Amino acid sequence: MRSIWKGAVSFGLVNVPVKLYSATEDHDVPLHQVHDADGGRIRYQRVCELDGKTVPYEHIDRAYDDGEHTVVLTKEDLSALPAERDREIEVVEFVPSEQIDPIMLDRTYYLEPDSKSAKAYVLLRRTLEETERSAVVKFALRQRTRLAVLRVRGKTLVLQTLLWADEVREADFPSLEDDVTVSDRELAMSSQLVESFASDFSPEEFTDEYQAQLRRLIEAKIEKGESVDTAETFGEQPAEEGAEVIDLMEALRKSVQEAKSRKGGGAGSADQDEDEDEDGEQEAGSKGSSSKGGRSSGAKASASKASKSSSSKASSSKASSSKSSSKSSSKSSPAKASDDDEKSSRRRTTARKTG
Repeated sequence: MRSIWKGAVSFGLVNVPVKLYSATEDHDVPLHQVHDADGGRIRYQRVCELDGKTVPYEHIDRAYDDGEHTVVLTKEDLSALPAERDREIEVVEFVPSEQIDPIMLDRTYYLEPDSKSAKAYVLLRRTLEETERSAVVKFALRQRTRLAVLRVRGKTLVLQTLLWADEVREADFPSLEDDVTVSDRELAMSSQLVESFASDFSPEEFTDEYQAQLRRLIEAKIEKGESVDTAETFGEQPAEEGAEVIDLMEALRKSVQEAKSRKGGGAGSADQDEDEDEDGEQEAGSKGSSSKGGRSSGAKASASKASKSSSSKASSSKASSSKSSSKSSSKSSPAKASDDDEKSSRRRTTARKTG
């Protein structure tokens, strides 16, 4: 990598000499414009509207026009500005890292130590790590004063330029002011859909499909010329369905089902989960009905208990009567046997006298 700026990070009386490098690069396939009739290269020329001549870039200055006055600013004028001559990244404040809104982030640069000893660089890095804060800084780069945030990435200090507050537009959408009701069931199904896609972010797993297909098309044209069949090169592409989603719950249910099917969770999982949700609602309704009719249910239960108690007492009385009858029968049986014996004795005596 080639450094694009040299200076020093300063906080208090501490200076950290650094070099600035672009942290990102464009991976797009380089293309230029041509004439469709003959393939001739299309080029843009800087032409002076007064003399009609092409002007080389080194002879081009800038100007400001307010409608009445035109002020020409030469390269010497711009380079003489104090901010442009300053080679210092000034730390303005240290703020909690979570307070930096990602919408304000612009370009990213790496900072490399530019001194024989990296102690001051490491000290600043360790301080940011242990305090869990980011340094808000100001510096001048390419004829612009820039606001930036200094943070840690691995063992490297990273400088991310920020947009100014008036460069971030407010989102003013009247439709978001409407009162929209989202049911618990819809929220639960949506959360289930999120869980089915949950993962750890690995940027290397993602590719720019358009650029990959563009390179593939270029290679096919180099090999076969203009007679390239895109259907043969890329395969038949199914037509996209643009049907409007009407039933939100049905769309969520199908999305969960498809996500689980891709992960091997089974096609019936979403249906089962939905049935469980319905069972939960029915159970909740039953509990509500029981609560409302609690007193009548309690009365019925008491009456039932009383009825059972009465039946039990009646059964006990019958059992006692049966036992008493049994005892009486057993007591009267010996007396009856004694009377019979006496009658038999009398008959035998009478028979003897007669004889």
